[in-house]
Amino acid sequence: MKQKDAIYDVRPLGVGKTLTLGLQHMFAMFGATVLVPVITGLSMSATLLFAGLGTLIFHLCTKLKVPAFLGSSFAFLGGYATVVQMGMAGGLTQAQALPYACIGVFCAGLMYFILAGLFAAFGAKKVMRFFPPIVTGPIIIAIGLILSGSAINNCGQNWWIALLAIAIILVCNIWGKGMIKIIPILLGVLGSYIVAACIGLCDFTPVKEAAWIGLPVKWENTAISVFANPNWGLIVAAIIAILPISLATMMEHIGDMCAISSTTGINYLEEPGLHRTLMGDGLATALASLFGAPANTTYGENTGVLNLTKVYDPKVIRIAAVFAIVLSFCPKFSAIIACMPAATIGGVSLVLYGMISAVGVRNVVENKVDFKSSRNVLIMALILVLSIGISYSSAGCLDLGFTKLSGLAVGALVGIILNAVLPGKDYEFGANEIGDMAVDFEINPSLRKKK
Repeated sequence: MKQKDAIYDVRPLGVGKTLTLGLQHMFAMFGATVLVPVITGLSMSATLLFAGLGTLIFHLCTKLKVPAFLGSSFAFLGGYATVVQMGMAGGLTQAQALPYACIGVFCAGLMYFILAGLFAAFGAKKVMRFFPPIVTGPIIIAIGLILSGSAINNCGQNWWIALLAIAIILVCNIWGKGMIKIIPILLGVLGSYIVAACIGLCDFTPVKEAAWIGLPVKWENTAISVFANPNWGLIVAAIIAILPISLATMMEHIGDMCAISSTTGINYLEEPGLHRTLMGDGLATALASLFGAPANTTYGENTGVLNLTKVYDPKVIRIAAVFAIVLSFCPKFSAIIACMPAATIGGVSLVLYGMISAVGVRNVVENKVDFKSSRNVLIMALILVLSIGISYSSAGCLDLGFTKLSGLAVGALVGIILNAVLPGKDYEFGANEIGDMAVDFEINPSLRKKK
């Protein structure tokens, strides 16, 4: 990532403009951030709280220099679903199984620290040889395909509402301008939700019963609560199931840092440094998961807002984080989100899960993976077949007796091992900047500023 000579306006914005821009950033991240708890069943209030706190933690770790907002990560959706499925097969409810998934996400957050240390000790090129696109790409493809069944089931509740959500997202993303193009998910959710409410498909009783002010975190939803009466087998299975996903999210993080650097003209990979941004992202994810909130990730929507407004002051992002924290203390607001019809969730999820798989394809294509090589064909084939095949088998996982492995975990482990032992590794991190930025789970990666 080369440093640009461009200098942006650093004059004080004034209180009014700063608050307005902060609200705009919160508005940009909102649709995607709240969709993750809606899909997974995690706490909506905790999600908003730790999106805000995670963003502030990230800014502290990066010396208050990087204008990034951390919202809910889509990449871990498959991990949550897998662990919940294993937990329910063992007699737990969804609410009881989710904290086990959060333990897995906590360990995934710690992986960021390990990668940051390896980068510092050996350099990015040596470390990334073990996690090339021929491994990460198929893993990402499998995540989207494994989740696709649940999206179809939700759409089946009312296909007309689902199709309306899909249509709004497509129109806003392809033909929208300015902020419309940046928030297609939010607009898709709002449009189909309003129509569903008008025709009587929503029950707003929980909204009437919810309080205006309340604490965003409940003890029974936290990962810590598991250890009052732990199922150690499920804990191990959750960690193994979710840990490989961190390979994809760390690649996404690197791409996002490149994108923000390209947008602002400031090389954040050099200062404050990729090791600091990785640690900030990892710490935010680990802390959020401990308290029952989704994993965090840097948000492409907010990078799009930076590109739109040309205001790169990190203080504006921190204002947005404070707004998210304040909103998390309103249970009535969370209840409104929770009343969203399943068909709306299904329609948005259908686009989202397809986009996740498409990102995996993009990662392979833009890194110009050579499929004339039998080595690469075998690695990709085994990752996809094991990940998807085991997930859709009657057991839904590979039972080893002492623990259970999800299909994604088996596929990722096999891919990493085969890539390490088979001759012919040809991936060099940093040689193809477009390829290095090819992992982006957001709906609108086209918003990234081109060099």
